[in-house]
Amino acid sequence: MAHAESTRGVWRGRYMRPDGTRGSTPSFSTRKLALSAAQDEESRIRHNTWTDPRLAERPFGEFAEDWFKAVCPRLAPSTVAKYRSHLDRQILPTWAAWPMIAIFNSHLEIEKWVSELCEDHAESSVASYFALFSTVMTAAVRARVIPASPCSGIRVTSGGYETEKYVATPVQGLRAAMRLHETTGLSGFVLCLLDLYTGARWGELVGQTAEEYNPDTGAIALHRPLKEVGGKLVKDGQSVQETTDLLSSSRRPRRKRTGRGKTASSERWVTLPPSMAVLYELLLDSHDHEFSFTAPEGGGLYRGHFRERFWRPAWDGVDADDPDSPAHQPPILRWFTFHEGRHTQSTWLADDDVPEVARRARLGHKMPGIARVYEHVTPEMEQRVSDVLEARWDASLLALDANERETLVGLLPHLGPVIADLEENRAA
Repeated sequence: MAHAESTRGVWRGRYMRPDGTRGSTPSFSTRKLALSAAQDEESRIRHNTWTDPRLAERPFGEFAEDWFKAVCPRLAPSTVAKYRSHLDRQILPTWAAWPMIAIFNSHLEIEKWVSELCEDHAESSVASYFALFSTVMTAAVRARVIPASPCSGIRVTSGGYETEKYVATPVQGLRAAMRLHETTGLSGFVLCLLDLYTGARWGELVGQTAEEYNPDTGAIALHRPLKEVGGKLVKDGQSVQETTDLLSSSRRPRRKRTGRGKTASSERWVTLPPSMAVLYELLLDSHDHEFSFTAPEGGGLYRGHFRERFWRPAWDGVDADDPDSPAHQPPILRWFTFHEGRHTQSTWLADDDVPEVARRARLGHKMPGIARVYEHVTPEMEQRVSDVLEARWDASLLALDANERETLVGLLPHLGPVIADLEENRAA
């Protein structure tokens, strides 16, 4: 039962902790104040809102490491690597030595920390750092270390400003693909086009294998994306460098949680437009590598390396601001990213009046609200998607000038008769 004790002229409240040991309050000048404080502690214990002051003095770094070890086994390797990086580089250097209760009482310090991060990092990166920090603090609340999260109410993003997203035209995509053919061969050419004509994510495309293609339907299975974890390529939770054939068994290996797609809805089949299917089959027949898309020297593709060495020069140009340079190539669409191929695909389909349910299904997104229950993709919708994308491909071939067409036919001779037929139909 709560009571007050006098020691050397000051009063402390005493109360019973849930584990049966005695707890004490800070010092007070009067017995009444000390007793009231002890009664408040016992009231919190009865109402299941009490936190142990001893636990609240624990350093953030210790709690964060315990939390990390607890959640790691059920996270994807890529998520584990991201969390580890965020903790080591952005969070622990600032907060590791802080007692948890000190962070709880330092809302303004957290605001300052976020502001400092915003000065040196992209808004999306800061949001990711803060989300992890907030997750750890929320876990501390549930573990009864602190009474509430100090992260509540802190705004990370500006809200009013969004980075402009670019949408490429079909002929811009074809021209960029032709440049990629010069530097990466047929693999880069087809990868660029499938980015635009499927809207698949980077890992979904570069992780493709011949076994994941259905030649009867011209569809690719986007079930097991390739991921980069700690500098290694990983598929199905298995390092690519540690295996010679991920699909050597006639029986498909049991799916691992760590090798799944981004979301349940992202695991899907995507049908290629007829011309894209032809190009993809040409690519598959051109080599015997494990993955459909490979680096020029063979082996899997790393996103950062591919972006800086090949993708950016193809879209941004080379010596773009120096027309007198021997290497000069003008830009096609500066700053266009691989991910914006998804935006481009969705925008094209919307422009061609494809129903939203079919657009979302192709991108691996769910329909919002009750439409998720009552709207479904029909074969007619899928055929319309194929038709409108094929029409855009045809238009891109006709939009090339004579020299570009000659170059393209030199790269892919089978397109010669195709272009001739398109020109004849246009003239008619």
